[in-house]
Amino acid sequence: MVLLVVGLLVLYALGGGRVARGHDPTKGTRFVCSAIPKNVDPSCSLPPNPVQSTSAQEDELRGSVTQLRETVLQQRETIVGQQGTIKELTAKLSRCEAAALDSPRDGKYRGQGGSWGRDYGKNTMGDLPRDPAETIDHLGKTMQGLKDRLANLEQQIRTNASGSLHAGELRDMLKSRLSDLEKQLLSKVAELEEEKSQLYNETTAHRHRTESTLNQLLERITELEKGSSKFKSPEDFKVSLPLRTNYLYGRIKKSLPEMYAFTVCMWLKSSASPGIGTPFSYGVPGQANEIVLIEWGTNPMELLVNDKVAQLPLSVGDGRWHHICVTWTTRDGYWEAYQDGEKLGSGENLAPWHPIKPGGAIILGQEQDIVGGRFDATQAFVGELSQFNMWDRVLRAADIEAMANCSSYMPGNVVPWIDSNVEVFGGATKWALEMCEDRLYDS
Repeated sequence: MVLLVVGLLVLYALGGGRVARGHDPTKGTRFVCSAIPKNVDPSCSLPPNPVQSTSAQEDELRGSVTQLRETVLQQRETIVGQQGTIKELTAKLSRCEAAALDSPRDGKYRGQGGSWGRDYGKNTMGDLPRDPAETIDHLGKTMQGLKDRLANLEQQIRTNASGSLHAGELRDMLKSRLSDLEKQLLSKVAELEEEKSQLYNETTAHRHRTESTLNQLLERITELEKGSSKFKSPEDFKVSLPLRTNYLYGRIKKSLPEMYAFTVCMWLKSSASPGIGTPFSYGVPGQANEIVLIEWGTNPMELLVNDKVAQLPLSVGDGRWHHICVTWTTRDGYWEAYQDGEKLGSGENLAPWHPIKPGGAIILGQEQDIVGGRFDATQAFVGELSQFNMWDRVLRAADIEAMANCSSYMPGNVVPWIDSNVEVFGGATKWALEMCEDRLYDS
């Protein structure tokens, strides 16, 4: 029995001594657990923890810790209650031991007048007699189970605390990654918007060029459909101006758009002297000499742009067919002169940076003093001309040479040479002509 009491006291000291110390069941007090650092005296008061701003996840973790603390307190109350039970059992065991010592060895379980009979009739709180070793073993297991549960709770609290720190680091890393992805996305969107804008501009320019080309083709088809049937082909004709007067001339029905460059090509045949006169002129309101090609008197052939003059090294007054071309661009006023496919001269500073004005009149064989009229007979062209074409760009030298050699024919994209596009007045006439055959015959 002495060993039994010693065992109970040892279990009491190991399992619940610290928990029960200072506990008064009659006052209904409760214990509050506070975590302290290792190797710190528990009797020393610790400074209160600073209140920190928490996120929703930290609040949830703190709630879990609070619940765990309440569970620990409840377990400790249970331990205290079990300690009371241990005390009662200890008292009972003491009474049993005393009764065993007072009774005779051979009659301790017989008769109702013995010590066992007297103790059996006492109030034992409803507990039945059991083996003391079994009771001690049961209580030991209970105490060990409570210790294990408490250790698990403390481990879970430490795990949650470390998990909270890890979650904070993970959240910061995710925010940084999301910020980088957002920057990359915005950069990609900006690049796509820029590409979209460039593609739209290129598409718009391509559409304008396509529409312009289609309109020119439609006009060409319309002019071909309306062309006179007396010629083998709408462009196979010539305009004849046999006299030097102020009333024989031809007129191009189409006008010019605003241009910043041009090329004019034609076939000429003249033996007039002095000078062949004015093969063509273009006048606009406010400037009758917007574009003029003229050989007047003994002067060399001249090209006028906005009434500015450049002398051309061309000579075509020998009574034979000659192919001539003149080009001009507003950039630096650069010009070129071709005769029979060969470039004979060039220059610059001819009305530089001046745009050719639109809406004027193109006259064949006369120089205009007002738009479309007031001709001077001394400046009239005498001879024949054909295939007067005009482009709004500077043609390549190879294209000009091909037309002069009759190896190709290129109608002008601004003014094409078509029978229905040319009117004649004052006795000027149009005759059928196959230029290359006629030129070969002249040779």
